[in-house]
Amino acid sequence: QVQLVESGGGLVQAGGSLRLSCVASGRTFSNYAMGWFRQAPGKEREFVARITSSGLVKSYGDSVRGRFTIFRDNSKNTVYLQMNTLKPEDTAVYYCATGDESITISITSAKYWGQGTQVTVSS
Repeated sequence: QVQLVESGGGLVQAGGSLRLSCVASGRTFSNYAMGWFRQAPGKEREFVARITSSGLVKSYGDSVRGRFTIFRDNSKNTVYLQMNTLKPEDTAVYYCATGDESITISITSAKYWGQGTQVTVSS
C-alpha cells in the first residue's frame, strides 16, 4: 500500500524557517505529482503547493507564493517544502498527498495522504 510520512514540523518564531519532508513508499514515486496541503483548526483544508512528477513545474497557493518552495528528490522518494518568512497565520497541520496523475494534484483528486505534521508559528 502507498504510505506517506511527513516530518520536520515544530515551533518557530515569526520570520523563521522550517523544512518539511515527506517520504513515500508503496509506488513508483517518480511517476506522480505530489502536493502539500494544510489545515488550521476550524478551517477547511487548503492547497499550499504541488510539483509535477519530474519536478520541473511547480505551483503555489496565493498565501505562500514567494515564501515557500516545493522540491523533490526522486532518488530518495521524498518531497520537501521549504518554508521561509513564516507568519502566525501559517500555523496548521501540514499534509503531503499524491494521486494518480503525473502533472496535477488537488484536494479532490488526491488519493493518498500522510498523517500530517504540526507547524506552529509564534508572534
